[in-house]
Amino acid sequence: MAPSPEAVRLARRLRDLRESRRLTQAALADAFTVENTRVAMATISSWESLSNPKLLPEERLRPYALLFSQTRATKGAPQLPREDILTPAEKERFHALHNELIALREAVRNQADSSTGSSYTWDFERGPITVICPEAPIVGRSPLAAEDNPNYTRMYRYADLDALIELWGHVRSANPELRIAHRLPVEIVADDLSGHLIVLGGIAWNQVTNRLQKALNELPVQQVKVRDLENGEIFRSADGHEFRPQWEEREDAEPEVKSVRQIKTEQIEDAWRDGKRRELVEDVALLARLPNPFNHSRTITICNGVYSRGVVGAVRTLTDAAVRERNEAYVASRFPGGSFALVMRVPIVNGEAISPDLEIAENRLFEWSPNEENEETAE
Repeated sequence: MAPSPEAVRLARRLRDLRESRRLTQAALADAFTVENTRVAMATISSWESLSNPKLLPEERLRPYALLFSQTRATKGAPQLPREDILTPAEKERFHALHNELIALREAVRNQADSSTGSSYTWDFERGPITVICPEAPIVGRSPLAAEDNPNYTRMYRYADLDALIELWGHVRSANPELRIAHRLPVEIVADDLSGHLIVLGGIAWNQVTNRLQKALNELPVQQVKVRDLENGEIFRSADGHEFRPQWEEREDAEPEVKSVRQIKTEQIEDAWRDGKRRELVEDVALLARLPNPFNHSRTITICNGVYSRGVVGAVRTLTDAAVRERNEAYVASRFPGGSFALVMRVPIVNGEAISPDLEIAENRLFEWSPNEENEETAE
C-alpha cells in the first residue's frame, strides 16, 4: 500500500531539516540519544523514508524543533540545546517549527484514522507498554522451567505462549521506539501499571486480570468460574447471559484410557465427561480496550479466552493479516471513541484457533461501548 501524501510530506520535511545541516542519519541519531533514550540510525531512516515512512512518536517533535532552531554554529558533533539558552530569535523559530511538525504529524494521524484499511490498534503514542502474561501452573511446566536446571529457560514459566509470540512481534514492529516489556504477574511493579497494559489470559492463571477485572467496574462482562468447568472460566454479561465454549464427543476408533489422576495432573478434566473424551470445537474470546484504571492517559487492552485458544483468537483478531484490515475497519467505525468490549466465537479446526472475522455477525456474541451507555443516559 502506497503511503499517504501526508506521511510523505512529513518524511520529506524531516529529511530536509537534516540535510539543511549536512548531517548524516547516524549523526542525527547520536544527537537524539540522551540519557536512557536511544535512537538508532535505522529509526531516523524509517521516519524519513518516502516509500514507507514510519510515523515518529509525538515526543520526538520537540527535539527536532530544538536542534534545528539553533542558528549559531557549534563545534564537534551536534547536541540538543536546552530551550533556556536559545536566543529570542531562536526561540521564535523553535515554537514555529514545533507547531509546524505537530500539524504535519496530526495530518498523518487524521488521514490514518479516516482510512478504513489502517491498522492502529497496536500503535501507541507513548510508552511504556507492558504485556502481562499468565504463569503456567507448576504441575504443568517443563522441567526446563526450574531455575536450578542447567538448561533453565524462563519462557517455560509462561502460559499462553502462542498468544504472546503472536502479539509480541506485532507490538514491537508497530512501536520500535517505545519501551516494551513482557512480565509475569508476580513480576509486576507499580511503574508497569502506569503505562499501556496488554493483559493476556484469564483470572485463574493471571492474578492481574483478576485484580483489573475488579477495578474495571464499567466493563459489563466478567470472567467467572463455574462448577461444571475445571480448566477454564466462562464469560458472563451484566444481564446474566453466559458465553460458553462448545465441545463435541470424540469418535476415536481406539479410545484412549486415562486414570482420574492422569486427567487431573494434565489438567484436562473438561475434556472428559462420563469417562469419554471430548474435543473443543469452539472457544470464546474477550477483546476489550478501556482507559487504564491506574492512569487514564494510557490504555488497557484485555485479550482473554475461556481456554488458551480463545486468548489466541482475541489476539489474532487484530494481528492476523487475513482479517486484520477488515476487523480494524469494523472496530474504528463501530467504536469511534476507542473504548469497547467484544465477546467472540473462536472456531477450532484441527486444533487450531480460527481468527474471528468481525464482519460475520454470528462471530460477535456481545458488543459494548461506554459511549453507547452515555447516549442512552442522555436520552
